[in-house]
Amino acid sequence: MPKRALKVLDATTDQVERLHAAVDQMVQPLSLQHATRLQCRRGCVGCCVDDLSVFEVEASVIQRHHADLLANDEPHPPGRCAFLDPAGACRIYTHRPYVCRTQGLPLRWIDGVDGEVRELRDICELNETPEPIEALVAEACWTLGPVEIRLSSLQESVASDARVNLRDLFRA
Repeated sequence: MPKRALKVLDATTDQVERLHAAVDQMVQPLSLQHATRLQCRRGCVGCCVDDLSVFEVEASVIQRHHADLLANDEPHPPGRCAFLDPAGACRIYTHRPYVCRTQGLPLRWIDGVDGEVRELRDICELNETPEPIEALVAEACWTLGPVEIRLSSLQESVASDARVNLRDLFRA
């Protein structure tokens, strides 16, 4: 992302940080509700995939707070998220992207295929329990869609639909 774009994105970057804080508040009750199910702990990297991309507006949050890391450190070797340290901990945890803030939770979304609308659900295989996620009430799942729409709207406010590969931030 060009340095001049960060100046354009300052107010939007602030909005993204407020959205991340709101997501953290919304996720907290679900995390507590599923505490016995969630196996996610520091060093669990099952969801920390390589080649993850985010909107420019989320990348700007990382650039704002981790310029030194991006300029002076090396990314984690390919195969896992570039922001993992050698022990498998996230080096940008406080400023991680939205997608990382909901990982591990039971997820639900509405999909339209061939004119048929249906609800789909998914969860990390490490967090599967004898109680299938299909048996959970909708409110017990993180619903994909609303936050993604807000992020997309923030991205559109900078007149771009550009996405940034997280690994590429080390080369910016």
